Parts: sequence; structure tokens; C-alpha cells
Amino acid sequence: MSNSADSPGTGSSPAGRRRFRPVRVLTAAVFALAGLIFFTSFNTAKGTNIRTDASLLKLSDLIHERSQKNGELDESNGALRQGNEALADRDDGSTKAEDDKLAALEENAGTQKLTGKAVSVTLNDAPPDATAKLPGYPEPQPDYLVIHQQDLQAVVNALWKGGAKGIKVMDQRLISTSAVRCVGNTLILQGRVYSPPYKITAVGDPDALQKALAESPAIQNYMVYVNVYGLGWKVEEDGAVTLPGYSGTVDLQYAKPVE
Repeated sequence: MSNSADSPGTGSSPAGRRRFRPVRVLTAAVFALAGLIFFTSFNTAKGTNIRTDASLLKLSDLIHERSQKNGELDESNGALRQGNEALADRDDGSTKAEDDKLAALEENAGTQKLTGKAVSVTLNDAPPDATAKLPGYPEPQPDYLVIHQQDLQAVVNALWKGGAKGIKVMDQRLISTSAVRCVGNTLILQGRVYSPPYKITAVGDPDALQKALAESPAIQNYMVYVNVYGLGWKVEEDGAVTLPGYSGTVDLQYAKPVE
């Protein structure tokens, strides 16, 4: 008779074969997962503290640095343009009528300085702890307390409609290809970044400009948030103001003429 351990038809004894233990496999899996997490964290941090905002601060610093650099390039470009125009004015063979026509085109294009009576509009975020000032309105969401792109666009559009001869947003002159865009809580205008408060200055008839602001439906909607949640709004007559000429590039990058 053969030993029971050698019989294929009988169950194996505990001493003859090791039993399968799920706990050991689970423990090994947990350690493997922990190792993967530690490796991923190390690879992401690259030796830095990933719990700080240092990377965000570096990005913010980079944005402001590029914005400042773009401003310097705009000023340099403007100086070069003035030098070229001075050289061209020495003796370009044009008639007075042609020079007058060119000057009018440059004025309409916004590349020359413009002086006249002006109205300025300043928009600002509401205090972060603002509450509803009038009954019947909900408590504010964070989105209610900041200036949005459409608010700036509403002011610019109303001023153009009011007959503005030229408009400056912050320290930059607007032209036909200028785009007023906001990303988060910052304004990006012609390659430069600005934070609130935002000031918009328009040269034109002050009465007509203020009338256009008051009649704008978009601004009337904005005024609800001014009165309820405390968004900033200030309109002033500035007297005689000189707007700078646009100093950036005038080359079209995306638009094409209609054939």
C-alpha cells in the first residue's frame, strides 16, 4: 500500500504543500502601490516641496516679466517708427494734399497722439467679503465680485458708440485690431498683463460719451452688481487729455481681405 502523501486521489497534507494565503499577496500589493506613489511624487517634485505655491509664483513672475518685456518692445518699436517717419518727411516727393491725407489716415488708425476733452471710466472688483446690499438678492458667488471681459467690452463699445475719437485702456491705445481679453482676474491687452482696477479713457464729446454709457443695456446690467454687491464704478470728466499713439505692430496675422 502506498503512502497517502503519494496517492494522487487523496488530499495533500499540510506538510506536503504550502497553503495559499491571500493576506500575504495583499500585503505585497500594498507595498508595491506605496512604492509607485513615492516614485511618482519624487519624479513630480524634482527635489522641491510640492505643497508650496512656488511653481505658481514662478509662472506669475514669468508672465509679468514677459508683459514688461512686451511693453519695452512696444516703446522701442514706437521710437523706431517715429524715426522712420522723420526720415520720410525730409523729402518724400509727396504733395501737401497727399501729406494731409496720410495724416488723416494715421489719426484714424490710432498711431498718432490725440489730444482733446476726455471721459474716464474705472472698474474694480468688489471687496472679497461683500454681501448683498439690497433685499431679494442672493448672497454673492465669487464670480459676482470680479470684473469680467464683457464688462470691459461693454464700456469700450459704449464709448465708441458715443463718438469717441480715440480710446486708451490702462496705458495702451486701442486700434481696430485690438482685443480686450480677460484670463481669470487679469486683463491681457496686446501682449501685456494688467490687474484691476481698470481705467478706460476716451477722447470725445463728454456729454455724448456719458449719455452712451448710461444708455448701454450691458452697463445697466453691470450697475445692478455695482449697487447690490459693490463692484467698482467711477466716471470722471478729465478735461484735456493726450492719448498716446499705438506703438505695436499693425501687421494682420489672421484676417484676410475679402475678395
